Amino acid sequence: MGVSKLDILYRRLLLTKLFIRGWGRPEDLKRLFEFRKMIGNRERCQNLVSSDYPVHIDKIEEQSDCKILDGHFVSPMAHYVPDIMPIESIIARRSSLKNVSDLFVMGGALVLESAALLHWLEREGYGPLGMTGISMGGHMASLAVSNWPKPMPLIPCLSWSTASGVFTTGVLSKSINWRELEKQYYTQTVYEEEIIHMLEYCGTDSFKMGQEFVKRFTSSADKLTNLNLVSRTINLDITDQVVSQKPVDCHNSSKTSVSATSEGLLLQDTSKIECFNQTLSTNKSSYTSCNPQSYHLLSKEQRRNSLRKESLIFMKGVMDECTHVANFSVPVDPSLIIVVQAKEDAYIPRTGVRSLQEIWPGCEIRYLEGGHISAYLFKQGLFRQAIYDAFERFLHKYAN
Repeated sequence: MGVSKLDILYRRLLLTKLFIRGWGRPEDLKRLFEFRKMIGNRERCQNLVSSDYPVHIDKIEEQSDCKILDGHFVSPMAHYVPDIMPIESIIARRSSLKNVSDLFVMGGALVLESAALLHWLEREGYGPLGMTGISMGGHMASLAVSNWPKPMPLIPCLSWSTASGVFTTGVLSKSINWRELEKQYYTQTVYEEEIIHMLEYCGTDSFKMGQEFVKRFTSSADKLTNLNLVSRTINLDITDQVVSQKPVDCHNSSKTSVSATSEGLLLQDTSKIECFNQTLSTNKSSYTSCNPQSYHLLSKEQRRNSLRKESLIFMKGVMDECTHVANFSVPVDPSLIIVVQAKEDAYIPRTGVRSLQEIWPGCEIRYLEGGHISAYLFKQGLFRQAIYDAFERFLHKYAN
C-alpha cells in the first residue's frame, strides 16, 4: 500500500518546524523517563491523582443540545515533576514542540490531567465516559485510557501504537531540525553515555533498525525523492567504503544479541538494551578498529551520514520509550476499543511497527480509504460512527 500524495503535498505547504531547540535538557529527559515508568503502570498511576482532585469551573454556557463548561485546574504533573512544564502550561492549555522532551511532557501531563477530569465528571454524575481523539489526540487518548482503572470506550482515530515512525519515517520527519539534533547528540556525550541506558525495550519492533527497516525506509524515501521531499538530513544510505566488513558483536545475560555491519544494524529479541550504546557507536568503532586514522580519512559527507544514522536511531529509541503503548498498561477492556486508521496514511507509518491488535487483544481496527488529510477532512462521519458503536458496546456489556 502506497502513501497519500495529498498528505505529502499538505506537509510541503506548511512551514512549521519541529524540535527547533533540540532534544531538550538531558536532565529533563532523565526525569521524564523515570516518570514514564510510574505512569506506565496503572496501579501506580491511579494513586497519583485523587478522586477529589480540585477542578474549578469558571463559566457555564447552556445550549439547546449541550452544556459547555469552561474551567481550569493545576496540572497534577507539576506536583510530581516540578519545574519541567512551561509556566503557561501548568494551568492554561497551551503546548508547543520546541524540544523533543516537550512531546513527553505533553503526554505525561495529559495522562494525569485526563484522570483529574474523569474523576470530576464522575463526581458530577456524568456517564458513561469515553475518550477519543484524532492523530496525536488519538494517541494521547490511548495513553489516558490505559491508566484508567475502569472499562471505558476508546476510539483513537488516525493514530497507532507509537510515535517513533511519525518522527523518523513519516512526512513529519521532514519538518524536524535534524541538524540541531545531530549537533547536540555529537557534542553532548550524556546522550550516548547515560540516557541510552535508561531506555527500555518494549516489544519486538523497538529498535529494529536492521536491514529490513533500512530497505523499507530507503524504498519509501526513493518514492518521496521523486516529489523533492526527502531531506538529506535523514539519509539512511549506510554504504561506507572505508568501514571494515567484520561485524561488531556484544552479548549479555538477557540473551541479547546485537550485530552491526556496513549494511545495517540488527537488534534481536531482548528485554533490555544494554548493548544499545555500542550499536549507536558502531560506525565510529568500525572506523577506528580498521585503522586508527580511518575515521579521519572519511569524507565529510560520510562522517555526516554516520551521525545522521545515530541521531535517527536515538530518536526512535526515545520515542518508543515514552510513546509506545506497549510500555503502558493494557486498557481494562480492549473490546471497547475501535481504532480508525487510513490505509495510505503518510503521517502515521505502520510498517515495521507492532499492530494494536497484538498489543490490545480484542480491539477492533477499521481501515478507511485514503490518507491522513483526506480522512480528517471527509471521513469524520465514520469517526462518529465508531464512537457510537463503542458506546453501544459499553452499554450492552455494562449497563445495569
